[in-house]
Amino acid sequence: MAVPTRSQISPGTEVNIVLKQHQRSGTLTNGIVSRLLTKSANHPHGIKVQLEDGQVGRVKEILS
Repeated sequence: MAVPTRSQISPGTEVNIVLKQHQRSGTLTNGIVSRLLTKSANHPHGIKVQLEDGQVGRVKEILS
């Protein structure tokens, strides 16, 4: 499955992300995007975002 590009993600989007400490296990965390942190259009490991609760990780799936 391909990771979503920056153009597919915007603040308010519900996503599953992988936190830095969970990169090896691949554990997903659900949340709402607060802001996008990656400036490029795409990234091989996923666009880095900050969720509304303050957690930061890379987007693996878009849910909404």
